[in-house]
Amino acid sequence: MAKHPKTILITGASSGIGEALALAYAQKGYNLVLTGRNQGRLDTVVEACKDKGAAYVMAKIIDVRDGIAMTTWLESVLKELFIDVVIANAGISGGTSGLPPEDIFDQSAAIFDVNVMGVLNTINPVYKHMQAEGHGHIALVSSLASYSIWTGAPAYATSKTAVRILGYSVRPFLKKQGIDMTVICPGFVTSRMTDKNDYAMPLKMSAEDAAHIIVKKMERKQKLIAFPLRLYALVRILGIIPNQFISLITSKLPSKKSL
Repeated sequence: MAKHPKTILITGASSGIGEALALAYAQKGYNLVLTGRNQGRLDTVVEACKDKGAAYVMAKIIDVRDGIAMTTWLESVLKELFIDVVIANAGISGGTSGLPPEDIFDQSAAIFDVNVMGVLNTINPVYKHMQAEGHGHIALVSSLASYSIWTGAPAYATSKTAVRILGYSVRPFLKKQGIDMTVICPGFVTSRMTDKNDYAMPLKMSAEDAAHIIVKKMERKQKLIAFPLRLYALVRILGIIPNQFISLITSKLPSKKSL
């Protein structure tokens, strides 16, 4: 009996790492289920994935913040396809540069809504089906920014820390059910998000190179995918420095632009 291609769900697939991942998996002949925020860009990605050799592509413009809409849509997808791998990649960023002080917590709420609740809204419906089948692979896209205090982008760094710790914390529970968990922590990657940054981004890499690393290590079921390694080593070192000194250091660095 012919083996059916795996189905991979990728959120935030209309640009950046999400787009590059979709194209990389398309070349391997996978079924793809994609979401994005921009219809034109997502349509372009879908056509490119078909040209690259994807077995099947399904795409939808949907707000990951809307838990009811995400559950309804994913339940309908799962009636047709079992999702073998889910990569919760959709996220937004924002810093304090140009942000009125009174708006900092409103910004935090908006970023958490996408970066944390959007992740949960993505993985929860799929997880329930993986649990019933006894297998599957969940990947959460965090960031190297999650390893230290970043006073110029507090909401982004904190939201990505929540995602990373969530992945670490539920991994043993999922493993008992036959489900793998991978946490992905990229450094600076070329995307519409980082294009807004007007400061130096050390060891910045292309989205295509980032996707190559992720796909390769996902296939090995690697628990943590953190890159580039030199920047990962640096942020881990920063993570052991007392918080008051890190806050002082990062407060002197350029702030990320606000939303």
